[in-house]
Amino acid sequence: MRRLPPLTAVEAFVQVARLGSVKAAAEELALSSPALSRRIQALERFVARPLFERRHQAMILNGDGELLLARVAPALDALAVAIDTTTGETDLLRLRLNVPPLFASQRLIGKLPSLRAKHPTFHIDLDTQPHPLARLGEGLDAAIIIARDIDPQFYSRKIARSRIAAIGSQQLREGDHPINRPADIANATILVHRDMSELFNIWREAVGAPDLEPAAIDHFDSGQLILDAAAQGLGVAFMLDEHVEGSRDARLINLFEYEVDSSYSYWFASRRAALSNRAVRIFHDWMFEAIV
Repeated sequence: MRRLPPLTAVEAFVQVARLGSVKAAAEELALSSPALSRRIQALERFVARPLFERRHQAMILNGDGELLLARVAPALDALAVAIDTTTGETDLLRLRLNVPPLFASQRLIGKLPSLRAKHPTFHIDLDTQPHPLARLGEGLDAAIIIARDIDPQFYSRKIARSRIAAIGSQQLREGDHPINRPADIANATILVHRDMSELFNIWREAVGAPDLEPAAIDHFDSGQLILDAAAQGLGVAFMLDEHVEGSRDARLINLFEYEVDSSYSYWFASRRAALSNRAVRIFHDWMFEAIV
């Protein structure tokens, strides 16, 4: 059997990776900072490579560290579950999660049975109210957010890389003013989500039409309503490619074949200390295994 590193070193690595700080991880594990640092160094010697970028008062995972975390964290959590089950400590786990409704309907709800199958006592309170970052730690444990970036005071991890899609109905390619090339947007209404207000500007720059102006701009604060409006032929929705793919609406198409990277993406976010919460940790690791 292959020799394994000490479990205490693996536990220290996972805690530092999740909290981003030796001091915070040491407090969580009831260790001194030097003792915890020695455990991290022991693991790095075992795998024969550094796992973190050392910065002032912060430890940031490098590529090897990210890969190792993705592989060992679920196993460590599964071990904790097994021990809890054996000792009878299987209290109800509850996560208070904020999530955009479109992400919830397209990508989350359908996958939750697999989470429940792995963790029968796990439950989620879903919240869709605005301004989730301001409520983390005060009514919310974690959030899934669509944004360009996340304030570094929070733990955050990008869920997926996205591209911009000009989404419309097939009927927009027909009629008196068909839309077959970017210049045709001048005769159309575009539909814009308030949380992704710059998508059209990014797209027109990328396709070489920085001065392109639509006939009108309609603003929405609901992703599903934008898709519904686009499906009815009311305009061209500038959203993410995963939105048209996830809609499973045969009426909707990506009108152009340009591959324009979006500066907006979905992120998982929480307060760094929240990653010591077992419910947050279980959901985080499951999501990046099952959804991403």
